[in-house]
Amino acid sequence: MAANSSSTGGKSSSGSGGKLSGLTAEQVVGTFQRMRQEQRSMASKAAELEMEINEHTLVIDTLKDVDPSRKCFRLVGGVLVERTVKEVLPALESNKEQISKIIETINTQMQTKGRELTEYREKYNIRLVGEGEAESQATPSDQNSEGGGSKSGTGVLVS
Repeated sequence: MAANSSSTGGKSSSGSGGKLSGLTAEQVVGTFQRMRQEQRSMASKAAELEMEINEHTLVIDTLKDVDPSRKCFRLVGGVLVERTVKEVLPALESNKEQISKIIETINTQMQTKGRELTEYREKYNIRLVGEGEAESQATPSDQNSEGGGSKSGTGVLVS
């Protein structure tokens, strides 16, 4: 899934410019892919919780129009429990609020992880497969202008 390359024409990461902070190209790619997977997991969890909020909203809207003393059943820990609408409605609204707070927290964590990924990409000159040729050509020259000449030879290509 990942391929490693350097701008020195196919040399492996055994050269002096191929290592940064004692990490091999494989370790850099592995860490980058792990970070990307963590971000994807957070996004997946946020989407799942958004669907739960939609379900809670649908049930809350339905129960608001129902007689408060009417029986309803709620699934608690895999067991259906008989309750009344007036008992269930506040619990649903509370759960919905808590889920919203969790989504906000996850979104904040995703933004932080995105910044970490960007910094990591810039630090190790990581380019994703499919990025434009102009972008990949601009990155090494930016590194050289900042005095990081040895870093420009450690381009890592990630699929």
